Amino acid sequence: MGKDVIIACDFSSKEQTIAFLNKFEGKKPFVKIGMELFYACGPEIVKEIKARGHKIFLDLKLHDIPNTVKKSMSVLSNLDVDMTNLHASGTVKMMEAAIEGLTRPDGTRPILIAVTQLTSTDQESMERDLLINKPIDEVVMHYAHNAKIAGLDGVVCSPLEAEKVHNLCGTDFVTVTPGVRFADGDVGDQKRVMTPEQAKLIGSDYIVVGRPITAAEDPVAAYERCVREFVD
Repeated sequence: MGKDVIIACDFSSKEQTIAFLNKFEGKKPFVKIGMELFYACGPEIVKEIKARGHKIFLDLKLHDIPNTVKKSMSVLSNLDVDMTNLHASGTVKMMEAAIEGLTRPDGTRPILIAVTQLTSTDQESMERDLLINKPIDEVVMHYAHNAKIAGLDGVVCSPLEAEKVHNLCGTDFVTVTPGVRFADGDVGDQKRVMTPEQAKLIGSDYIVVGRPITAAEDPVAAYERCVREFVD
């Protein structure tokens, strides 16, 4: 599987998003549409960006009872996205229902990955707020293993955990890693971070990069720097 950089288009309007994508003349980067943009613009923004030729990771992190997730994934499968996700903490049964709903009548479906622990979560907050007292690495690996059992394609995890996930679940099990920052950049509200080059060395398959690209003075140059450090 080839590595790729996914740009997190965390904008609140169609106008901001299209203006940003218009900067990439002749390029069609893989983009992530998250909750902010999807809730602001609805499914039409997904269809429009797809029609422009971009691959799309629809990052809505579904987490509900299995039947609701199954029905919701069935709706999302019609949007022709390339990747989508849910929370692994929703149980194996929920993840199995998600695959069932996401799979189209012809047997095709987008890549489905599970969120293990958010990259804004650290050991202290996990224990204090979630009452999970196991080491965070152990929790992430358990969730990843559950996703593998359920038949998912991979997980969202910190780049710090990508190598361990591959060792546990196999090299074909996809690791999508946010929490990536340039060595000379601001880490923001992320707690478990790496540079693109470090993420490459440790085995991430995809990196998701938001503000280091979208808030850069020259977003195209920042994107190209990410590609050089992670892919080339």
